[in-house]
Amino acid sequence: MSSDALMALGVAAVLVALLAIRAHYLEDRQRWQIYAFKPLATLLILALALSLSPTHPEYRWAIAAGLLFSTAGDVFLMLPRDRFVAGLASFLAAHLCYVHAFSIGVSFGADFLLWLPYFMAGGIVVALVWPGLKPALRGPVAVYVVVIAVMAGQAAERWHALGSGVALAAAVGAGLFVVSDVVLAIDRFRRPFRAARAVTLATYWAAQLLIALSVGAGLPTVPLP
Repeated sequence: MSSDALMALGVAAVLVALLAIRAHYLEDRQRWQIYAFKPLATLLILALALSLSPTHPEYRWAIAAGLLFSTAGDVFLMLPRDRFVAGLASFLAAHLCYVHAFSIGVSFGADFLLWLPYFMAGGIVVALVWPGLKPALRGPVAVYVVVIAVMAGQAAERWHALGSGVALAAAVGAGLFVVSDVVLAIDRFRRPFRAARAVTLATYWAAQLLIALSVGAGLPTVPLP
């Protein structure tokens, strides 16, 4: 795909994401726009990832799988009935796909100090929201927090090992994903606030876009075991 077409696809994803964020603040009769724009934004980011030319196809397909599971999570979380556990499971699968991608060609967990800030943040958030969690949700939420911390930590480790711009994009994206989920957890289980949806979704789609763009140059030539 030409660079102009890729740029158009990226711009379209950003514009649709903005429309989806706006839709959450409209009157009830206009909130149908959420159902149209929210999954479309993530699907456009998925299309962008698939349109880039990687040097390592396995990396691209792992990222694409993560975006596909994320789209399922978007759908579950926007349904009128509470599908939080299904959404959580979908995003858990997405993060496992990202962990796999970020581990291709680099060591896994070689420098735990790079993971530590994410585990500390996860522990603080769990402590904050724990009283507001139903007993049935505590186990799934704890597992999810561990997995997203691993995902972000491994993205940081990959950037540390490779030092490339695309690895940095993935690391920043992973960090923004953590920020998005922290805001979501506090809003849902601790103290709701009006701007939470905008902050959650803006950081979420920024994270997904950066992770998708990390496919572009693929991975450097690194001997695989």
